[in-house]
Parts: sequence; C-alpha cells; structure tokens
Amino acid sequence: MLRKIRSQFQPQNQTQARAEAYRNLIRREAKIGGTLFGTLPNGHRREFFCLDKHTWVWHEEWIDKLGQRHVRNTRYDVRPTGVVKIQDGRGYQALSPSEARNLRDAVRMYYQRVTAELYQNI
Repeated sequence: MLRKIRSQFQPQNQTQARAEAYRNLIRREAKIGGTLFGTLPNGHRREFFCLDKHTWVWHEEWIDKLGQRHVRNTRYDVRPTGVVKIQDGRGYQALSPSEARNLRDAVRMYYQRVTAELYQNI
C-alpha cells in the first residue's frame, strides 16, 4: 500500500525537481547574461537569457534619482522571416539593422560566457 501511494507522488516530485533545476539554470544564465554589457550601477539589476530556442529576454530594473523603480522588459522572438521585439507589453516591432547586429553579437557572447562559466565542467 505504501509503495502504491509513493509511486503516485514520485513522478510529480521528479517533474517538480526537473522544473526547479531548469528554473535555477535559467536564473544563473540570466545573471551571466546580465553582465555582458559592463558593470551595473548601484541599484540596477539586469538579466539577459535564452528562454527557449526562439525567445530571448532582456530584463532591467533600476531606481532613479527620485527613488522611483523602473522596469524594462524586452522579448526578442526569432522567426523564419527575422527577429521582432516586444517591449514592456507593447506591440511587436521589427529590429533595425544595427539592433539586429547588436543582438547577434550579444547572443554570441552569451553562449561563450554561459558555456565557459556554467557548463564547462558538466
């Protein structure tokens, strides 16, 4: 009877453990990605990460001189026809050529750093 009860909960626990491990890896990757563009001023938080094979996320938070908190979220969707972005929940926008090059360069740096700092010893 105990085995039957345990077997009903074990797959869910394994699934939860995998999901938590995935979230932890994404957090660590996001932290590394946030350092790609130089040091952060005090009161800033920046993250850059690959959510899935078609989605990149740039997240930044800061507090201005008046003490107000600001948040900027930019999601880049990679599509067969190109890359579009959605910023702070507004509509999709095409990337300018220079922004597309900057994103390409950031993705390359991201993969190099994340591989070297996080996955090299796995």
